[in-house]
Amino acid sequence: MNKILIIIKREYLSRVRKRSFIVMTIIGPLLMAGLFIVPIFIAQMSDETKVVEVIDESGVFYNRFPNTDNIKFEYPQKDIQTAKAEFHKSNYHAILYLPNSDKNMLVLNTVSSTARIFSEKQPSMNVKIYIEGVLKKELEKMKLEQSGIDKDVLASIETNVSIPSIKINDTQSIDGKEEKNYPEVSIALGIFSGILIYFFVFMFGSQVMRGVIEEKTSRIVEVIISSVKPFQLMMGKIVGVAMVGLTQFLLWIILTAGIIGVFQSVFSDKLKSQSTSQTFNLNEKALNPQQIQELSKQAPQESKLSEINNMIATINIPLMILSFIFFFICGYLLYASLFAAIGSAVDSEADTQQFMMPVTIPLIFSIVMLQFVINNPDGPVAFWLSMIPLTSPVIMMIRIPFGVPDWQLALSMGLLVIGFLISTWFAAKIYKTGILMYGKKVSYRELLKWLTYKS
Repeated sequence: MNKILIIIKREYLSRVRKRSFIVMTIIGPLLMAGLFIVPIFIAQMSDETKVVEVIDESGVFYNRFPNTDNIKFEYPQKDIQTAKAEFHKSNYHAILYLPNSDKNMLVLNTVSSTARIFSEKQPSMNVKIYIEGVLKKELEKMKLEQSGIDKDVLASIETNVSIPSIKINDTQSIDGKEEKNYPEVSIALGIFSGILIYFFVFMFGSQVMRGVIEEKTSRIVEVIISSVKPFQLMMGKIVGVAMVGLTQFLLWIILTAGIIGVFQSVFSDKLKSQSTSQTFNLNEKALNPQQIQELSKQAPQESKLSEINNMIATINIPLMILSFIFFFICGYLLYASLFAAIGSAVDSEADTQQFMMPVTIPLIFSIVMLQFVINNPDGPVAFWLSMIPLTSPVIMMIRIPFGVPDWQLALSMGLLVIGFLISTWFAAKIYKTGILMYGKKVSYRELLKWLTYKS
């Protein structure tokens, strides 16, 4: 045990002192924070006010296009030929041309088929979508007026159906305790945690394999084996790399949260205005300003915050964190032992491909089955995949947010520990023989022979 601790210390310190570790520990949070910060800066940089010149020959749409924070409309009294001739000298973003027609022709969708947007460059999609949305609403309004249909009656007919999901916690009693459920939160949490485990198990397991190959090809392992047993060396390397991975992972979380926190505190005013502007711009595509005002009164900010708090309250955060740590560590140990065995059996990383496929197929299969498991998290396929040790780290983390019986969670954990012990035993047998084998292409038949060697 003392020798394993020495190897763990050596593996840990030698890796965290590498320049690549320090660089990735700094760059990783910057990249992750950049995914949050850069889109906001890009949105603000492109957030210039665009002025559209409206040439409405019929006069029907005069002042019918509400201005927004980013889009303004002007209605000069000129024909389309003059407008196009003077366009290059003006500061207009585009020309909206609505040909001459009366309301009867509007009913026949003349405007929708003959309206044109002229611009020097490709017009902004936001401008195009906004204009199309306003025209659609105005044309529908005119058609309703000609048909004698009250638009308020028609609006009252439109019904949005959203049925809340209620979870009955105590099914033994008639007055069972009820709790609102949010399937969308469970889906997002399951996908995120499952993919995260897949990513880190694969990444850090590959590091173990590359480390074994480097020591084997440099012949350092011959010196190390003279003082420690192969099993001790393998376990020390696996645990040491795991600690390096956990250290880097925790640093990424802390640094990313710190960078985003500083950015939010410095640019809080801009973020609020940006958020408000985007919300109303989106609504304005389908609603007029009066409807937006009414909806704002009906759904105040406090209710949104309350809804978010209710969503967070439905997540069993302690269970998610503890389960993630367990399945990450045990899943990593299982796959890292197999990766270590592969590294000991080959002389170069190029030779690992023939042995990598059988090991990585279960992990890839878990991601492929992700959608199927989400659609039916309590089905037999999801159940058995969450019990098989090679797929349970990913699949069980996808199922947990939907609610898993305690006995299934305990059984999955127990089988994963047993699977890790069995894989470590097989890997140790291969590692013991393969670590000192040089210059020979190893086949599957050769690996079976190594497994049958007596210690």
